[in-house]
Amino acid sequence: MSFSYYGPLCTKVYDITKPIGYSLGGDIEFYSHLLQHCNGRILEAMSGSGRMLIPLLEAGLKVDGVDYSEAMVQSCRSRCNERALPMPELFVADLVNLDLPYRYEAIIIPSGSLMLIQDRSSSIQVLQNLYDHLEPGGRLIFDLFLPDVTKPASMDISSVRLPEGDTITIEERTTEINLLHQYTTSLIRYEQWHQGTLVDTEMQELTLRWYGVEELRLILEKIGFTNVEVYADFNHGEVPTQSNQKFVYEATRKPSL
Repeated sequence: MSFSYYGPLCTKVYDITKPIGYSLGGDIEFYSHLLQHCNGRILEAMSGSGRMLIPLLEAGLKVDGVDYSEAMVQSCRSRCNERALPMPELFVADLVNLDLPYRYEAIIIPSGSLMLIQDRSSSIQVLQNLYDHLEPGGRLIFDLFLPDVTKPASMDISSVRLPEGDTITIEERTTEINLLHQYTTSLIRYEQWHQGTLVDTEMQELTLRWYGVEELRLILEKIGFTNVEVYADFNHGEVPTQSNQKFVYEATRKPSL
């Protein structure tokens, strides 16, 4: 399986550009509202450094997190400590082989993170595993988007200033746009500079796999999900009509007979 790995430099950039509570188009408010009546455990899959998870904890919800990146999970733990929050259950795990000790009332995957699983069969296996980790009647909720593949391949350069004064430069170059197999790949180079001296470098291959709206609905139904709803831009009941909208999926594990 090919996961886009988030290493230490990438995590530092993420922590600054997407801090705790930073809402992407209203997603934190949306998930908070949708989950507010949950009394059982909630799992955020691909939880990162806590941008979403920590506000949900602060709202009084019981939320666990799982992520492939040790650096991201460690950052989340540190941020919980900084806020004197009770430490949530945080797991470093590959979702393709997911085997957690709990079953959940709800599982969420914000930020389009499901798209980071490049291999299609692996992403379907992940959805199956998440289904198996839901309680009967539990809900899987996640959002996706469609990359703009009409733009030509490009290179973008940016920088982030760290609190201690160092700078991380980020160079992102599109390396592949595969319309047939529905993914784009970028190569990202992170460089940390201290007083003009390069002190650390990190490379990241970032692949985003996209799905047709109805394609993914059929995948979820084949796994066994029922009551699959799709709506646009975190507006419950609004049907997607534009390719530049976010697509939110809400699906339910079959209740016990």
